[in-house]
Amino acid sequence: MFRQNYSSIVSAGCKMSSQLKPVENAIRDGLTDKLDPVHLELVNESYMHNVPKGAETHFKVLVVSAKFEGLPLIKRHRLVNEIVKEKLEGDFVHALSIEAKTPMQWNETYKMEPSPNCRGGFGK
Repeated sequence: MFRQNYSSIVSAGCKMSSQLKPVENAIRDGLTDKLDPVHLELVNESYMHNVPKGAETHFKVLVVSAKFEGLPLIKRHRLVNEIVKEKLEGDFVHALSIEAKTPMQWNETYKMEPSPNCRGGFGK
């Protein structure tokens, strides 16, 4: 059931005005500009944590890029973190879960798994 709700929330979140998601948009723009991804999913999971409504502090990203070819996983993560850090300049992101794949490692049927519920409170 949670997986089904997760998909609905992600879909509904995509319909919100871009003005209401400045951090999410900055992350998406930075990753798109620097990595030229063949696939990019960015999910704001802040609603699952004890943060104010509308917060942008917890994200999960799946990025598939040819620029990851030949890079070990740790360097892919560092690259994504550096892009996010550079793009946000002072905006606070508490958690960023990263899945960084090459086009050869990814297939279109892959679904990003939802994160487990936060122990500090869900949806407050």
